Amino acid sequence: MAAAAVLLASPRRLWAQRKSRRIGFLAIGDGSGQALNPAERAFLDGLRRYGWADGNLIIEFRFSHPADRLPASVADLLALNPDVLVAAGPPAALALKSATATIPIVFVAVADPVRLGLVQSLSRPGGNITGIATNVPEDFFGKRVEILRELVPGASKIAILINPKNPMLYLVEETRNVARRLGIELLTVEAATAEELDSAFASASAQNADAIIDFGDPLTYVEAPRIIALAAKHRLPANYLFRVYANGGLSVYGADTADLFRRAGSFVDRILKGTKPADLPVEQPTKFELIINMKTAKALGLTVPPSLLVRADEVIE
Repeated sequence: MAAAAVLLASPRRLWAQRKSRRIGFLAIGDGSGQALNPAERAFLDGLRRYGWADGNLIIEFRFSHPADRLPASVADLLALNPDVLVAAGPPAALALKSATATIPIVFVAVADPVRLGLVQSLSRPGGNITGIATNVPEDFFGKRVEILRELVPGASKIAILINPKNPMLYLVEETRNVARRLGIELLTVEAATAEELDSAFASASAQNADAIIDFGDPLTYVEAPRIIALAAKHRLPANYLFRVYANGGLSVYGADTADLFRRAGSFVDRILKGTKPADLPVEQPTKFELIINMKTAKALGLTVPPSLLVRADEVIE
């Protein structure tokens, strides 16, 4: 139980001074940092809005990265007999649902919980699980392709970085169809481990890709700094799904993940007060953000069109 021993001395645990409720949080990442990441901070902020603070709540964090760590993290959390489990991302949600049919589960940032079999429907989840999805408009991935086309007007080949183990890969075909309509050939490059990211970018470069899209996966979330460096090394203009890429990544377009985790606090609050997950409809994103990093654009020799800057929610100089 070395991970638990580390947690005891870490700010990743909120201590209680009296009888408290307990939450098990299965987070994306490996827990190597002592500070909470932005998603975790947003979740705690959401809880505090409903009166949950250090005095009446204990949150135990365990981590889903690397993938072979996931079973042990799930076992750790279930052994704590928490009042509620929170799952960040599809792998964590699927693992927790498979492990318990009785402890309430709130998932966050799952693209299609119905297709994954987590819930019966968005309006009537059924069972012991509900949460906040990232179901997006049908043209969402098309917009990401269009953003890169605006940044690289002559782009004819765009690579899409995927983890072959990602359960949402059916969306790649939708993206391919959109790209085809724009006259763009969509290439796929694969990485299931951090080490494979280097060969994935080398493959994109060898195939003369003009730009690259991060499909979005727990692996690429955790490995954001490495991926930003690889995109710079291969001089590949990129579009990313997560805000974590804003510091150095050329462009980001996706659901506001901080808002999703903040809203998850409302689900936990209602469950702790007696509402069953089956009675809480799955919610969807209401805020999307487009971020452009002008410093990275300059380093790549790109001119960002004013029409894109006007649409951006944030421009990093």
